[in-house]
Amino acid sequence: MPLIERARSLLKREAYRYNIEALRRTVVAGLPAATFHGLLETSIPFNAYVMNLLNERLGQFIAAREVDRMSDPDVRVARSLAALFNPVLYPLVGELLRITQQELGYLVGLSRQRVNESLRALAQAGLIRVVYGGLQVLDLNGLRSFSPERHAGLSTP
Repeated sequence: MPLIERARSLLKREAYRYNIEALRRTVVAGLPAATFHGLLETSIPFNAYVMNLLNERLGQFIAAREVDRMSDPDVRVARSLAALFNPVLYPLVGELLRITQQELGYLVGLSRQRVNESLRALAQAGLIRVVYGGLQVLDLNGLRSFSPERHAGLSTP
């Protein structure tokens, strides 16, 4: 998220307003504002890249608001997990997502305990495998389309 948020701030020529803290070892590349604007003015491929990132991030934001309105916690966890496997925004994720249940709870707006219950339901449905230090996604499309009706009896109360 920092890259696209910084790009948005640069596009609007405003100060960067967010404090972002890396939860893990992270590599961050910087681009001076003058270089950024120079590329915007002269490079069609750079413009396409920035517009593609903005479009993906906007789509993710809209989907996240939709997920926030869902009442079923298992569906919220499933859709939020699926969103973290966007190949444009997160090209290096692979099948294994290094995330704690607490971090996932922060993202979804649920307690760690409730996230744990949802992860068990998703694992029982054959969509994920909980491994030490993260989650292995077995069926990404299944996560994206998860609904309690389709997996009746697997969801936790």
